[in-house]
Amino acid sequence: MKEKLSNTIFQVVSQASEELGVHSYVIGGWVRDQILERPSTDIDIVVAGSGVELAKRVAEKLNKADKLKVYRNFGTAMLRHREWQVEFVGARKESYRASSRKPIVEDGSLDDDMRRRDFTINAMAVSLNQTDFGNMLDPFNGMQDIRDRCIRTPLDPDVTYSDDPLRMMRAIRFAAQLDFLVDASSFEAIQRHAGRITIVSVERVMDEFNKIMLSPAPGKGIKKLRSSGLLKHFFPELDALYGVDEIDGKAHKDNFFHTLQVLDNVALKSEDLWLRWAALLHDIAKPATSRFDPQIGWTFYGHEFAGHKMVKGIFRRLKLPMNEKMRYVQKLVLLHLRPIALTESIVTDSAVRRLLFEAGDDIDDLMTLCEADITSGNPEKVKRYLANFENVRCKLKEIEEKDRMRNWQPPVSGEDIMEAFGLPPCREVGEIKAAIREAILEGEISNDRAEALYRMQEEGEKMGLSLKKTLI
Repeated sequence: MKEKLSNTIFQVVSQASEELGVHSYVIGGWVRDQILERPSTDIDIVVAGSGVELAKRVAEKLNKADKLKVYRNFGTAMLRHREWQVEFVGARKESYRASSRKPIVEDGSLDDDMRRRDFTINAMAVSLNQTDFGNMLDPFNGMQDIRDRCIRTPLDPDVTYSDDPLRMMRAIRFAAQLDFLVDASSFEAIQRHAGRITIVSVERVMDEFNKIMLSPAPGKGIKKLRSSGLLKHFFPELDALYGVDEIDGKAHKDNFFHTLQVLDNVALKSEDLWLRWAALLHDIAKPATSRFDPQIGWTFYGHEFAGHKMVKGIFRRLKLPMNEKMRYVQKLVLLHLRPIALTESIVTDSAVRRLLFEAGDDIDDLMTLCEADITSGNPEKVKRYLANFENVRCKLKEIEEKDRMRNWQPPVSGEDIMEAFGLPPCREVGEIKAAIREAILEGEISNDRAEALYRMQEEGEKMGLSLKKTLI
């Protein structure tokens, strides 16, 4: 590992440690990522002594005192140096109470500090001491677990997960990010202690969940969350998708596995977290809308409308952003069947105009979601649907270029209508505006202000309104 320590920061830490007479080590994620050849800008330095004092000395030597933040209540310090974020902490040992994942912390040795680490792949350290600079310390065979692509705890997994239940989420998150397997004994311990995830704040759980969502194949991680028993404790709506109902020999597909296939399909096309959330929630209301019809089997009529309504409650409970991100997911859940319906019929200009009007700038993401929703095991069916979607895309482009419908607003506003007829805000204004919008969407008039104003006059005359001002 010595050649990995050529950056100035490690040399300075080594010199400062020598001057203070303390032993220091780089530990945890940075060491793991160097072995895996993954980029890493977070460096954790553990000190057999005061982490704060070492951080101060390092900042002084680098002329970076203004980049140092000290957290005395926690005995830690954070230093920004170029692209690096370096955290200094004194070696410590921890003990836990059953009702909390917050440890009781005491000063400890390097051995104590390595024992408190969550996984063996994060419990490796490299010496920054001048006598053995660059030597690797690997007391729990983390290097071998990296070779074996295995997530394993340094100590008894029952103790590790009971002490800090968030580590159960982290185990599955690391497995998803690195494409590792969770050690069998460790996974069984997660199953035994899954219920303790409820003592962890929703924010911390969702931070780990979103990292799973952003992994290369998020479906794998979410399957592990369900089979471990964790998912039902914080995301029961998603867990409820699992399973197949059967009546009279007729069964529907497993909506849980279908959803994860759609999610993985989207992940191949986009790294956007909220598009992935739209994929995750696109069929979330199917359990609530499932009905059995003896003639046609299982139906889920209206699941897109019910799902649209569920999104807000799910986001609120899971402490996800209640802003344009949530509204974006709502929109895609509501509209996800619309392009599919267009592939099954003659694509009319009016239907395409309506889709462009409602989807706006999110039309491309909606099309990505809808194409990802094709999960049939029949290759010919998939090929046919994809070809139909290509026709829809061509039609969208054609109508967009001709009618400029993306993020469209009718060329006549409510203020125009009130000014033309001398009206206050009232029902008639809304009805005239709606009539103009429908006429343009149906192709009866073009997306042009002059034509829209003529239609406004016609609609006003039908209502018995007299024109007070000509706007044409």
